[in-house]
This record gives sequence, structure tokens and C-alpha cells, in this order.
Amino acid sequence: MTLFWLIGAVAAAAVIAWVLRPLLTRKKAAPPSRAAANVAIYRDQLRELDADLAAGTLAREDYERARAELEARALRDAGQPDAPAAQQPDTPAVEPPGRGFAWTLAAAVPLAAVALYVLVGTPGGVDREAQLHASRAQVEGMVERLAARLRENPDDVNGWKLLGRSYGVMGRYAEAADAYAKAAVRSPRDAQLLADLADVLAMARGQSLQGEPEQLALRALEIEPGNLKALALAGSAAFERKDYAAAAKHWERMLAYVEPNSEDARSIQQNVAEARSLAGEPAKPQPKQPESKKAQATTGLRGTVSLSPQLKDKVSPEDTVFVFARAAEGPPMPLAVARVRVRDLPYRFALDDSMAMSPALKLSAFPKVVVTARVSKSGAATAQPGDLQGASAQVSHDAAAVSVVIDAQVR
Repeated sequence: MTLFWLIGAVAAAAVIAWVLRPLLTRKKAAPPSRAAANVAIYRDQLRELDADLAAGTLAREDYERARAELEARALRDAGQPDAPAAQQPDTPAVEPPGRGFAWTLAAAVPLAAVALYVLVGTPGGVDREAQLHASRAQVEGMVERLAARLRENPDDVNGWKLLGRSYGVMGRYAEAADAYAKAAVRSPRDAQLLADLADVLAMARGQSLQGEPEQLALRALEIEPGNLKALALAGSAAFERKDYAAAAKHWERMLAYVEPNSEDARSIQQNVAEARSLAGEPAKPQPKQPESKKAQATTGLRGTVSLSPQLKDKVSPEDTVFVFARAAEGPPMPLAVARVRVRDLPYRFALDDSMAMSPALKLSAFPKVVVTARVSKSGAATAQPGDLQGASAQVSHDAAAVSVVIDAQVR
């Protein structure tokens, strides 16, 4: 494209020189694209981190964490389409009166050519493409540095997970699967990690979940029955092999972990209905949602969840709150789960057998249970550092006045 501009400029200059003496022209530079600006910002932030580390004001552990987060943000930005640079039209020069027709004709030739290219061509495309290529090169460099650091420190589980996510975004699924597998070897009870590994492994194998990807998803569900990604993958794997009844069961369990009447809930319900139809099963009526947080229940386990006043400044009204009961002595998976928002607190909950995660594990089957409420900052069912939670004492599975106060932070 650069050659094109050079040839065009030479041709225009030859025409003008043939008509009259060369005219001085001025070309306004296009403003930098968003991608180029982001790269410059990330470079400055990296330099600041290096300077803080060298000055001793930042610990090595904090430096590595901050750098990993910065590289992850840069990777996400690189996956987004670049914003086009704003086009600012040049102010046309006013020719002094009395010029001859030759002046007008000589100026009209290059101006007409430029105007035609602006209308039907892609001015600035070369610059934006070059800037985007440079941004991707920067991101690839960050990923390669992370991979090199992990070769020196192979026990960094979070580093392997970040590398797996990075390769996944870049579409390098085989390498993503390899990175996630190295993390899984070091953290075999991480359900989300197993689900992520299943996902990229399926992509690397032609988008097929059969075999090892499905087994990984099912293993994740054994560890965390409410893992949304694992439930979605297990359902998709069953649907892929035409086991529509199993697909419907997996997807239906997802409804306990999404906002009622949300777009996600409606999409899941449509998938469940399709799977049931293909399986020849009648469509199940959708359970009625509570009319409000003041709704009273007459059966099951009932009580109130509230937030400690000391923690109110650590949450937002839209943060997700999971309320679930576990057996005081028994399997660790939840027996019944409800999902609300912080804005609904204090929340009067009612948990019963209809909210069971598995038909074999019902609330009524365990005499003593513990009710836990957790504010999830990420929206994930698994506890993460920074989440807030509280738990009741051991209570009967049909207790009517359980009190749960969210008063502690997950470390």
C-alpha cells in the first residue's frame, strides 16, 4: 500500500509539474488508534512497575501479580476490534483571485483522485492495520514472556491458568489445553480449571466434547455440582451424542445459578425444552418465582439472610448472593440453593427438596444442616478471595427461624 501512495504521489507531481510549477501541499496526520494508545499506556505502566520494584517500594510477589494482571488486560484489549481514527477534513486553501484555468485544472486532478479514494477506498486502513499488528505483537510478546517465566517457575498454578486463558483468546487451543493441563496436575480439585481445560480441549479436537473433554466436565461436577460451565459442557456433550434426556437434566440444573427471568435463564429454558422435546418427554412447567423478598414459605427450611453493617461498603447492590444448605455430616455439595442480589437483603429464604442439586441428595434426607450465604463478587458459585460470607449453626432441615449474617471475608 505504501508503494501505491508513492506511485500516486509521483504521478500527481508529474501532472502538476507539466502544467505549472510544483505546489506545496500539507497532509494532516491521522490521530493514533485506540490500540496504539492502549499499547503506550501498558508500556508506561510496565515501566512504573519496574521502577517501583527497582526502588524497593514494591515487593517481588506484588510486582509479579500486578504484571500478570496488566498483561491479562492487554490481552483482552487486543481481542477487541480497534476503533477507527477520527477523520478531520483539511481546510481547503483559498486561491488568490485572477488565477488561470491551468491552475484550476492542475489542482483538480490530484484533488479529484483523492476525493474518489476517500469515497470508495479505505484511507487510513494501512495505518490502522499496522497499529493493530503492532498491538498484537506486543501481546504475543507478553504471552511468550509469561511462558518463559513459567518454564523457570513451573509450580505457579495461577500463571499456568493465565497462560491457558491467553492462548485460548488467541485461538491457540492446543497450547491452551497444555497450559491448563499443567495447572490441573498441580491443582486437581479446581472445578473451574477442569471445566476450562475441557472447553479448550474440545476446541482443539474439532469442537467435539466426546471422550476426555466430557470426562473432565463430569469430574468438575463431582467436585462442584453447581459449576455453570461444567454443567453447560456436560449438557452439550450429552446433546452431541443424542442423549437428550441427560442434556436436559444438566442444563436444568443451571437454572438455580442464574438470575430468574433473565436472558440467560430464558435461553437455558429454551435449550431444556428442545432437549426434552427431542427425548420425547413432556415439557415441565416452569416453577413460579417468589413475588418478592418478603414472600413467606410454609414448608422446608426457612430463615433470613442479612449483611453486617460493617461490610456494607464492600458490596454493590448488583453483587450475587448464594444461599445454600449443606449437610452438617455428609457430602460437601449443596442440598438446596437459592440465588438473589445484595439489593434483596435482608432476604427471607425458603429451601426445600424441589431445589435439590441431585435427586439422590435431598434436604429432607439429612436431619442436621448448615445454611451458608455468600456474596460472590465474580458471580461464580465457588468461593473466591474477597467474597463475603456467613453461616448458621447446625439446624434442623425443617427449621423455621434460621438467621444467617454475612459478616466475614473469604481469604
